[in-house]
Amino acid sequence: MLLKNAKIVNPKTNFEGISDIRIEDGIVKEIAVNLQPKDNEEVIDLTSKIITPGLVDIHCHLREPGFNAKETIKTGIASAINGGYTAICPMANTNPQVDNATTLTYTIIKAKEVSDIGFHPICAVTKGLGNEKMVNVSELLDNGAIAFSDDGKPVENMYLLKEALKYVNSNNATIISHSEDSSLANGGCINEGKVATRLGLKGIPNITESLAVARELEVVRAVNGKYHFAHISTKRSIELIRQAKKDGLNITAETAPHYFSLTEDDMVDYDAKYKVNPPLRTKEDLEAVIEGLQDGTLDAIATDHAPHTVHEKQLPIQNAPMGMVGFETALGITLTYLVHSGKLSLMEAIKKLTYAPASILNIPNQGSIEVGKEANMTVFDLNEEWTVDASQFKSKCRISPFDGYKLKGKQKMTIIKGKIINIG
Repeated sequence: MLLKNAKIVNPKTNFEGISDIRIEDGIVKEIAVNLQPKDNEEVIDLTSKIITPGLVDIHCHLREPGFNAKETIKTGIASAINGGYTAICPMANTNPQVDNATTLTYTIIKAKEVSDIGFHPICAVTKGLGNEKMVNVSELLDNGAIAFSDDGKPVENMYLLKEALKYVNSNNATIISHSEDSSLANGGCINEGKVATRLGLKGIPNITESLAVARELEVVRAVNGKYHFAHISTKRSIELIRQAKKDGLNITAETAPHYFSLTEDDMVDYDAKYKVNPPLRTKEDLEAVIEGLQDGTLDAIATDHAPHTVHEKQLPIQNAPMGMVGFETALGITLTYLVHSGKLSLMEAIKKLTYAPASILNIPNQGSIEVGKEANMTVFDLNEEWTVDASQFKSKCRISPFDGYKLKGKQKMTIIKGKIINIG
């Protein structure tokens, strides 16, 4: 395959320019201007298109095993590929939880039956996400785990977190934090503030997140560990992480597209499609998230793709589950709200979606376009305008707060190991 005339944006090498890419046997063989086609070589003209390393998502939920009505590994992977992702890292909060080698191996086998997408499961920190006993870290790493997280629930036993952090780090792996003080969350639905008051709903205060971030930072400081913060959403959390980085702590952090595109003000009624954890915050928090992306406090953008059945998301908001789908809108939202708005350069935004997340978890064969490496790439039209139609999602969950939104920047092609898997 010969990809002609695309604008390459490759954050690892900081290269941005028009070039051709030759792919043979799933490997990038040449990158140069005006490459001439070989006999029997498929030529694809990508004039006016952008080609980047494949998108990498280090935070998503595929629900299988146990919650197949919400999503399956097959439909989740299809959704990810449709959004331009060539690698995904699903969380462990399935049923049974991915806290043992048997369940871990099951998910990996199921994924391989579906696609060659980079599939790198994140296993639980504690058995059954129970906050009491650490998993067998070395066994899980030997069987394909990429990192560890109780995401969906916080690890609130600080002694256990300290010991787990030391042990996971000694095995050259990373713990990913779901930073939440559950006693403060206390069954809340949306952000504590004016909207919750107007709607008469129990709120979740900002301190629910920032207090947890603060205490976890002290654990990291005490053991000199490596640590990653998931789905950061508040101004105060960002301030704490920014200072901790200045202090030299070995930490990274991510946010999700809904935290730089939506606020509590978008919830004009009781529609549970806006219900997510952490909740949508204030405009001040949104602006802080964007500033954190700009100055590097927030290293990566992850989807936190969290599907539920349409029936569940149509329940009264107090009873509906938290979470929204994200694979098929993340690129468009990032380009629309960060790049076209002038908040980030195209190179900066693509780095947050590709090279940075791949580097955080040391994901192999992802995050860069390099001669001699696997050809995992995403092609998109930076200026194509389109309207989100959730009914056309590949995900089983076809309900989204972005349904009907007009976005600028459309995924067109996903290339995995040199094969075109999806054409948008």
